Amino acid sequence: MPAPRPALGVDLGGTKTSAVLLAAEGTRLWQARVPTPAGDYAATLQAVAALVQQGREQARRQGLPAPSVGVGSPGSETPAGRMKNCNSTCLNGQALRADLQALLGQPIALANDANCLALSEATDGAGAGADVVFAAILGTGAGAGIAVHGRVLTGPNGLAGEWGHNPLPWLEAADHPLPACYCGRQGCIENFVSGTGLAADHARVAGVAMAGPDIVAAAAAGDAAAQASLDRHARRLARALAAVINLLDPDVIVLGGGLSRLPHLLHQVPALWGGWVFATGGEAVRTRLCAAAHGDDSGVRGAAWAGQRLGPPAPP
Repeated sequence: MPAPRPALGVDLGGTKTSAVLLAAEGTRLWQARVPTPAGDYAATLQAVAALVQQGREQARRQGLPAPSVGVGSPGSETPAGRMKNCNSTCLNGQALRADLQALLGQPIALANDANCLALSEATDGAGAGADVVFAAILGTGAGAGIAVHGRVLTGPNGLAGEWGHNPLPWLEAADHPLPACYCGRQGCIENFVSGTGLAADHARVAGVAMAGPDIVAAAAAGDAAAQASLDRHARRLARALAAVINLLDPDVIVLGGGLSRLPHLLHQVPALWGGWVFATGGEAVRTRLCAAAHGDDSGVRGAAWAGQRLGPPAPP
């Protein structure tokens, strides 16, 4: 009996591109990570293709069939097969799926990176067994994916879960002036709750340019301005997620991306969001807030699971 087909996933990020080869039951067989060529579409294609070739070779060496391939990317694909809404703007307008398939010589699954996070965590992560999982990425940008009964929602426009480009709800005085977004609007959630948004807010209010990890370290050392920036960020995230609960009422909200490592968010945000969740009778909000069980590997694992669902085996 032939060995079960492995699943190869690639997560195309703004600064790094990761790959993983999973056995059919989810055991990690191989992984790699390379810098993403900044602003260079042709070099990005080659970087992804090189990782896929390495993963194929790893499968061959282990006596396994050629793997399925799934790729997670920012943004989404139009019905015409062109990328849109990518904060890695060199991808916008490009036929990413078709170009990769031509390079690789096999069909691939192409999924939004936040949808990959949702699929990963709903399959065998923090949301396993839950009916509805909302998975938010808090990294360079902010996006989200939705999985219902283990199946990712995409929608006719490919926009399901595009939470980061809705306006921050229940605006407060500290939120003004509203930051401009690359999408052409102002006050998008992404510009408040992402790592970039946290750093920009701290620079605006405190007058000091610091990256997110440095703000956290300064707050731990007793810097009042840094602590105030973290408190504003948590309050904004609580408002943004309260709107999700009011609309979707998920069983689990999973946080991924660099800021998901901030441990205070997992208790501070649920302690706050009840102030905006529509509820009666004084009942506690039953939605759980969790960090991604697979950490930084969750998105690339979701890409692998997306590829596994393509169906027919890849050519050897």
